[in-house]
Amino acid sequence: MRTMDELGDVAGFYAHFAEHEAKGESATFAQWAAGVAQDPEVLALLGQLPTAKRQPNLVFAAARWHGAVTPSRYDDVGGLRDVLLTRWPRVRETILARATQTNEVGRSASLLPLLCGLPGPLALVEVGASAGLCLHPDRWSYRYLDDGGAEVARIDPVGGPSPVVLDCTITGPVPIPPSPPVVVHRGGVDLNPLDLAADDNAAWLETLVWPEHEDRRQRLSAACEQVADVAVDVLAGDLRTSLDEAIGRARTAAPGATVVVFHTAVIAYLDEGGRRDWPQVVTAALERVRADGGAAHWISNEGSDVLPGVSATARCAESERATFCLALDGQAVAWAHGHGRRLEWC
Repeated sequence: MRTMDELGDVAGFYAHFAEHEAKGESATFAQWAAGVAQDPEVLALLGQLPTAKRQPNLVFAAARWHGAVTPSRYDDVGGLRDVLLTRWPRVRETILARATQTNEVGRSASLLPLLCGLPGPLALVEVGASAGLCLHPDRWSYRYLDDGGAEVARIDPVGGPSPVVLDCTITGPVPIPPSPPVVVHRGGVDLNPLDLAADDNAAWLETLVWPEHEDRRQRLSAACEQVADVAVDVLAGDLRTSLDEAIGRARTAAPGATVVVFHTAVIAYLDEGGRRDWPQVVTAALERVRADGGAAHWISNEGSDVLPGVSATARCAESERATFCLALDGQAVAWAHGHGRRLEWC
């Protein structure tokens, strides 16, 4: 996952996205991104946007929101190019108003082994929480599979199997837990928290799911139904400046619980300085909890280039199928697929 700073070179960013992120994941997005990279007219439109708003996932979702057909080829009638050129004012308005808050519940399968290895109960604080779907790791069912597709382990909620089942292929000594964690607080911070019960937020989240990923779309819909009415304490605010407040609210709501600050595919959206400083920001926040007698930990799950100091601690190399670095307290433990489909433990 590339950082938003690199969108200064729009053509290069889209070419990289086509070859390294969409290839093998979405034929439509791979074709669309490759088309944009070679289209001066469309590149000129995207170049008018604020840098962080030029990203493929946001542009593609906004185009689909306004009628771009999927699956389709780049230059099909009703395809990406057609919609961008003929409906640009409306597409642009959506791009500027919304964000890529892909609330991929499948990433919970990557987080679960670490969450269950911490002393419970847990007070979760998600950075970049969006609609908060990853704040409910105890409500989903998990199936861990080997490379041949055989089930290695299944974990269900205490009350029985969930309609949301997360499949994850694993390699290496993954510490698979016998049961989900005990969660006593669900909170966090986001620039624009999404209320699943309001407006068209759930529909927007579904639009962000890549066209060919029908399993993810169905899973997202089921997860939204499960937790739409469950309260989560997500603050609206800057990720860095609001972190202490979110942690403070967690400790007030759940005294004695282990505070777990976590994030997945979020820090790439900070600027260069924000990414560089983030490990110090979160570590300092957790040290304040510990100095006050509390227990606190940090779980990160980000693209390999996003937090290079963390990725450098990995004792095994990333693979083409697992390019997110999963880490506990700044120490890498595994490589994960960006949507939680695969986990390779070091």
